[in-house]
Amino acid sequence: MTSSFFTDMLNPHYDLTANLDIRQNGNILIISDFHMGAGARDDLVYNGTFLADILEEYYFKKGWTLALNGDIEELQRYSLADIREQWPNLYHVFNLFHDENRLYKTLGNHDESLLFEKDYPYPLYNAIKVNTGFIPIYIFHGHQSSRMYANYNNLLELSIRYLLKPLGIRNVSGRSPRRRFYVEREAYNFSLKSNCISIIGHTHRVLFESLGRFEYIKYEIERLCRDYPSATGPERERIASEIAHLRVELGKLKRAEKRHILRDSLYGDEAPVPCVFNSGCAIGKHGIYAIELDSENITLVYWFIEGKQMKFINRGWYKVEAFNDTQYRRSVLNSDRLDYVNAKVELLGKREKRS
Repeated sequence: MTSSFFTDMLNPHYDLTANLDIRQNGNILIISDFHMGAGARDDLVYNGTFLADILEEYYFKKGWTLALNGDIEELQRYSLADIREQWPNLYHVFNLFHDENRLYKTLGNHDESLLFEKDYPYPLYNAIKVNTGFIPIYIFHGHQSSRMYANYNNLLELSIRYLLKPLGIRNVSGRSPRRRFYVEREAYNFSLKSNCISIIGHTHRVLFESLGRFEYIKYEIERLCRDYPSATGPERERIASEIAHLRVELGKLKRAEKRHILRDSLYGDEAPVPCVFNSGCAIGKHGIYAIELDSENITLVYWFIEGKQMKFINRGWYKVEAFNDTQYRRSVLNSDRLDYVNAKVELLGKREKRS
């Protein structure tokens, strides 16, 4: 490991880890990487109002707990005062959750200087431990596994604030294929050794059960090929059409990633252990990704504005839920029962036997 963070996080006396218990009931939304800024080049400019609306009207009013998993404020480019002035609607929503003790906020590399803000109103943590009754879940931003961010974050902040910002270059933190891979692999190794599930952010790349979109498509094509021989009529045609579309998407993803990264694997030569999840980010032009967690299930959701969604949603494979009388849409991309995920981790992982 590149940091003592992982060791510290497992220490029962580590006071920068919050504890949540959802064994009886309770719903948690895990979402990260807002990069709230100020001005025309603010990373959240596409989704800010949309995000505030769904957090308040859907999650707050339904009684959810909100876990903001790092890089919420973009303090490497803007002052907190300017950010607060730019986004009063989002701070209003944060206050709603905070006033009912339903707000938990972890630190990321772009907002860790919040620790030095004397009047910051919300508690800050390095991690959140969730007791599910099946397997412990740790929610943390993920940058802690990177030597560069652990050792040189102050230098990076200076370069972003005084070089990238004046040039109008948008935030690309942690999103190169190589950096994503190493962050994810460290979280994966930690989870295997520590008998837990990790939910991270930082890389802006969605993971569900340790699989990114590229790996997931390969498994999905294999599953559909198995279903094809026994299918008939319209169902057979639908499977053939879905495989054709997935092959096109797989080709595009292959061109977008570096070849050596695609050859590498988080899980080496073994079957993937579903111990790492990533909630993606909230700053994409085509929508917002998040993870929903309750006492029985873990779910990857995708929120979008009608007409601006990712193309794969249009194929009809995913159920799309309209939200009230708005253009906002919610789609479940993946969902699994926690007891099933726990069983897969126990059977496929390198976990020590419980007493």
